[in-house]
Amino acid sequence: MAGWLFPFWMMASDVKIDTGYPGGNIIVEKRDGDTFFIKPELRDTRGWWFYWNFRVTGAAGRTLTFCFTNQNPIGVRGPAMSTDCGIKWRWMGAGAVRQVSGQKAWEFSHKFTDDQEVRFSYEIPYLEADFNRFLERYRGNNAVMIEELCKTDKGRKVEYLRLGKLTGDPKYRVLLTARHHACESVPSYTLEGVMEEILADSADGKVWREQVEVMIIPFVDKDGVEEGDQGKNRQPHDHNRDYNEKSIHAEVTAIMEKVPVWGKGKLMFAMDMHCPYIRGDYNEHIYFVGGSDSVIWERVMDFSSMLEAGITGSLPYRASGNLPFGKGWNTGGNYKQGKNCASWMREIPGIRFASGIEIPYANTQGAEVNAATARAFGHDLARTILKYITAEKR
Repeated sequence: MAGWLFPFWMMASDVKIDTGYPGGNIIVEKRDGDTFFIKPELRDTRGWWFYWNFRVTGAAGRTLTFCFTNQNPIGVRGPAMSTDCGIKWRWMGAGAVRQVSGQKAWEFSHKFTDDQEVRFSYEIPYLEADFNRFLERYRGNNAVMIEELCKTDKGRKVEYLRLGKLTGDPKYRVLLTARHHACESVPSYTLEGVMEEILADSADGKVWREQVEVMIIPFVDKDGVEEGDQGKNRQPHDHNRDYNEKSIHAEVTAIMEKVPVWGKGKLMFAMDMHCPYIRGDYNEHIYFVGGSDSVIWERVMDFSSMLEAGITGSLPYRASGNLPFGKGWNTGGNYKQGKNCASWMREIPGIRFASGIEIPYANTQGAEVNAATARAFGHDLARTILKYITAEKR
C-alpha cells in the first residue's frame, strides 16, 4: 500500500497522518493505540534507503509515538520538525530518539498542544516551493535568468538558472548541479548561499557579474523531489548513473546536450552536489569525491586547500577528509550501473575542475547542518570558486 496512492491514515479520533503534499513519503504499517508503526516508502529504489516525510493533523492534546522497525532511518540529530507547513524546520535532537528495548526498533514521540499540523522528516526538506520563495527576492534582477531545460516524464518543468554576466562574453563559465538523488536536500540550501554571493552588492559580487556566467541546475530529478521519492538506487539505475551513450532520463539527456553548447570552451569549473549516507564514516563531514583523472584530482585538492583556509561559516571543512578514487566506496565497482555526472564533467573539453561534493544531512564534524549553516557554507564555497577561477596561476 503506497503512501502516494493512499495518502492518509485515519483514527476514530480524527488524528490523521498523511503524505498528500510535495515531498511526502511514509508507509503506516499498523497502529497500537497512540503508537504508529511506520517505514520509508522505497517505491522503485533497489534495497533500503532512509528518506521519509509525513504530517500529522487532528492530534491536539495527544502524545503520539512513531516507531520504525528493522532498520533505523532517523539521522544523528533526530527527526526534523516543522510547525509552519514546511517552511521552517528544526532538529528534535538525538535525545528524542529511543531504541525499543531488545528490539530492532527506534521511535520518537511528540506532544501535540493544538490542532496545528506538524510535519516530521528525516531531513530538512527543500522543494520547488522553497526555491520559488528564494527567487522571489531577485524578481527583476537582470543578473539572473530562469529558463527551461526540459520537461520531466510526468510533465514538470526542469529549470536551470543563468547568473552573473549574462550580456556579452564572460571570461569564465561555472556549472553547478544538485538533486540527481531526489532526497539529498542540503545542497539546495548551499546553492542558495552561492546565489546570494553571486548576486550580492559586494566586491566579489561585482566580479561575478562582470566576468563569470554560472549555470545552476537545482533539481535534476524534479519528479522525484516533488513526489517524495528516495531517488537513490532507482531501478534500473538512477539519474547519477545515467551519463552514458544512451541515457534513460530526459533530464540527463538534456544536460549532456545543453552544457557543451553553452560552455563554448569557457567552462572551467563544474561541481555536482550530493548528501552522503545516513551516518558514520565519510557521512558526517564535507568532502570531495575523486575520479581516476589524477591531474584534475590534483586541482581539486588545490581548491580544497583554498576552501579550508577560507571557511568563515560554522560548518567546518578539511581537505584531508576528501575521498580519492580507489578508497572506501569510491571504486570502479560503485559505477557498474553507469557513468555518474562528475565523471562526465571531467570529460568536458577545457574543464579544469570537476568533482562531486558530499554535504552531510545533519552533522559535520560536530557542527549542526541546517538551512542557515548550509547557506553560509554556500557563501564560503562561492568565494573560493571565484578566487580559484580568477587566479593568475594554477
